[in-house]
Amino acid sequence: MDQLMADDHASLSVLLDEFQQRAVGALQGMAERPVIPASILPVSDPLPEQGSGLKKTLDAFETRWGSLLSASAGPRYLGFVTGGTTPAALAGDWTTAVWDQNPVSRLDGAGQALERETVGWIRELLGLPERHHGAFVSGASMSNLVGLAVAREWLGERKGVSPAESGVAALGPVRVLSGSAHSSVPKALALLGLGRRSLIQVPTLPGREAVDPVALARCLDQVEEPCVVVANAGTVNTGDFDDLRAIAALRARHEFWLHVDGAFGAFAGLVPSHALLVDGLELADSICVDLHKWLNVPYSSAVQFTPRLDLQSQVFQNAAAYLGPTTDAPDLVHLTPENSRRLRALAAWFTLRAYGRDGHREIVERCVACAGALGAAVSGISGLRLLAPVRLNVVCFTLAEEPTSERLAALAERISDEVFLSPTVLDGVPALRAAFSNWSTTLADVDRIAAALARGLSTM
Repeated sequence: MDQLMADDHASLSVLLDEFQQRAVGALQGMAERPVIPASILPVSDPLPEQGSGLKKTLDAFETRWGSLLSASAGPRYLGFVTGGTTPAALAGDWTTAVWDQNPVSRLDGAGQALERETVGWIRELLGLPERHHGAFVSGASMSNLVGLAVAREWLGERKGVSPAESGVAALGPVRVLSGSAHSSVPKALALLGLGRRSLIQVPTLPGREAVDPVALARCLDQVEEPCVVVANAGTVNTGDFDDLRAIAALRARHEFWLHVDGAFGAFAGLVPSHALLVDGLELADSICVDLHKWLNVPYSSAVQFTPRLDLQSQVFQNAAAYLGPTTDAPDLVHLTPENSRRLRALAAWFTLRAYGRDGHREIVERCVACAGALGAAVSGISGLRLLAPVRLNVVCFTLAEEPTSERLAALAERISDEVFLSPTVLDGVPALRAAFSNWSTTLADVDRIAAALARGLSTM
């Protein structure tokens, strides 16, 4: 064994104590550090021929990178729909590295059983029926891809072919209809061989990002063969929701697979006042849910759900004997693209076990309240205007005068030490977007954000 590695192993308790102190210090200071540090990135070092051991490596990280990383785990990183990491989820993530499990096979089955238990908890949390089976993937993009891959196989089933076996050409032209599809949807269609051009944008309701059900029915009338409809449970620009039950009702006259992108919006059902937004979610044929958003676990954690486990395993089955058979209850290796991966469920298991439904409901309620408060603050700041009602946790706003991309970027840059906001465009109008999903964000943070916006405007 390498001597440095042997020495680190022998001193692991002391070294991990030091790492813990540094980690706790970073987390305790997260709320007050610059959200986006204004720094010049260092020139890359060459690969070291000889290592320096863990202690000096910790020092090197602090010196080279520690002050440059954003406070994305903190309460005012609002540019993406990004949660932080609850204390229990952090412990779960560290435990994941300690045990280093590959949870995809019944041949070493404890990790797989733990993941199935966790999926069951998430299904209960979202109010889905038991017919919806779930599997962990890396994020919303991969969850959408898996759901649409199963949809592709369903289209083949309608024609008596299997695109997983014969190739996508066996399907012929495919139509995918959506009002405001997330950018990961056309990416998934490209990867699946269906093509970005298969996506047809359906008109939305006036002043909304939600699809117009009447317009969708007209589009379906023009599609002669079975197709796919992608619905939204929470759009990224305004947090808007499609009427899922109205869309599902169209299957009485039209044959289509209903995929719901509920990456963050599926959690709206935890709050009684917003539960109607996800009414009908259980009627979907596939569902995307992203856990490193509102469940507040570390990145690389999402779940996809579908009742068609048979089609899913038909797409992702592995032929190697050592990976186990595909049965009525296939191993996880037969359900997603990866043959091996980390035990993604453990951080979610820890946080759900530690805080339960009530604790995670409180996170959603508080984030919704913070978004409403920021919306009200923006409406009261001279020089800003809301572009859409605050429906859930997203605040979309722009400048009252000359709302150019350049001026908005300048405003965002001026306040980036206090809050991170991302640019967007809504109905042709450049805008900024704040998305609340971090477990530690409070109304006091909203006050700081509003004050920063007012200061930033005063210097423009």
